[in-house]
Amino acid sequence: MALPMHTYTFETFLANESDTMHFGVRLSSLVNIRTLIYLTGDLGAGKTTLVRGFLQGLGYKGRVKSPTYTLVEPYEIQGKSVYHFDLYRMVHPEELEMIGISEYLHQDAICIMEWPERGAGYLPEPDITITLKPQGQGRCLNISALTRSGQKILEQLV
Repeated sequence: MALPMHTYTFETFLANESDTMHFGVRLSSLVNIRTLIYLTGDLGAGKTTLVRGFLQGLGYKGRVKSPTYTLVEPYEIQGKSVYHFDLYRMVHPEELEMIGISEYLHQDAICIMEWPERGAGYLPEPDITITLKPQGQGRCLNISALTRSGQKILEQLV
């Protein structure tokens, strides 16, 4: 019989953009394929900056832009597929079906979703959710593990 899953959380303060990038780099070293990460927070909270650090941590050298208009930016880095989604401009969650969301989520890939609340009802539970909130000159980062895989990631972060 499986043990019940608990939600585990970890909170830290990121003083500046550099700290946010470094957190993304650190996170990238802990994430395996088939991981779903939700990023939440207001506009300008640092979500894309965190993704930039994550991709650089995997070895990506190119420019990282927010996929606000394309909805998804694919990256192939050292044999790993990473899909960066930005659902901010989505009007209806059903639009996820049009971009073939289930095909992305069923690959051996890392999927990172900004504005996942816009896809409510069409997206599965993530492994981890990261929330960024402005705090003074920096931001407060809260990360929650929602699956066993996410819990393992979180345990290594603490």
